[in-house]
Amino acid sequence: MLVIESWVINDDSAVPVSSAVVLEAFRSRIDGGQLETWLTSSSGRSLGFVTNTERAMVMLLAEEGDPGEHAVDPGVEGSSIGFVLSDGQGDEYPDEDTVPIGEAFRLVEHIVGRGSWPADACWVVDR
Repeated sequence: MLVIESWVINDDSAVPVSSAVVLEAFRSRIDGGQLETWLTSSSGRSLGFVTNTERAMVMLLAEEGDPGEHAVDPGVEGSSIGFVLSDGQGDEYPDEDTVPIGEAFRLVEHIVGRGSWPADACWVVDR
């Protein structure tokens, strides 16, 4: 029997978010100026998301302290600014290490719903 883990937004409530509502929660947070969101799964994994509203870095970590893996956009050149972390720090990332916001939403929805990257996603292991 396949058991899908449940996910909660770290600084929200203890109520799990499903793949059907996770994007609504993310959009609401972004609209409110919260550009960084972390989710924790019932199995101890973490899903990180930070955006500048045009591109996003999406990270999947196996446990606390794990370098994890992150979505990439191979072959894209340049970098983008405006990735504001929850502590107020503004970061700049190479565009190759981020994905367009629509793709980031698709990845988050799939990971929350199925527990893994989509088969057609581009991502690298940082471990």
